Amino acid sequence: MTYAIIGSGNVGAALAGHFARCGIPVAIANSRGPDAIAEVAKALGPSVTPLTLEDALLADVVILAVPFRAHTTVARALSNWSGKIVVDAMNTYGVSQEELKGQASTEVVASAFPGAKVVKTLNQLPAKLLAQDPAVNGGRRVMFVSSNDEAAETSVGKLVADLGFAPILLGKVSEGGRLIGMGGALILQNLIKHG
Repeated sequence: MTYAIIGSGNVGAALAGHFARCGIPVAIANSRGPDAIAEVAKALGPSVTPLTLEDALLADVVILAVPFRAHTTVARALSNWSGKIVVDAMNTYGVSQEELKGQASTEVVASAFPGAKVVKTLNQLPAKLLAQDPAVNGGRRVMFVSSNDEAAETSVGKLVADLGFAPILLGKVSEGGRLIGMGGALILQNLIKHG
């Protein structure tokens, strides 16, 4: 599997740091181009490669770490999303329920990426906490994972574990996924799993 993080802000940089710490190769891209993130990537080490958005979208797994409304711009940058896994690591700060039309935010994201298998995860911790080592007091920080595609949920759950977190699979977005997509994650931040 190949991985790319779209977004180089606090969340994107925190996630790239985990990939680097674990020695998992990952591309990182933003709207300003690879030169704008070259120094950040260099500081993180050789497993983080800055790319253009178009090149980063060739990855098997694309992690969205952009402001929520920017996901449509990312979706339009590739004509065919079939077979790809898109990880929704975004939150809906400032987005009204009317704008979401009563749907879970990940359902809105999925409609913008036809053919992709969309997974919700990596969004429940504030960026500063997300950037910290997930190993805490002999346990690991919990990271919830939800998708309407069971195989994609399992695959991304493995990635979450490889990054050092304790994944908890919640099942379909319309069920457990709403918990992490619409603010419930704020209540469930910084849970630690032991054993």
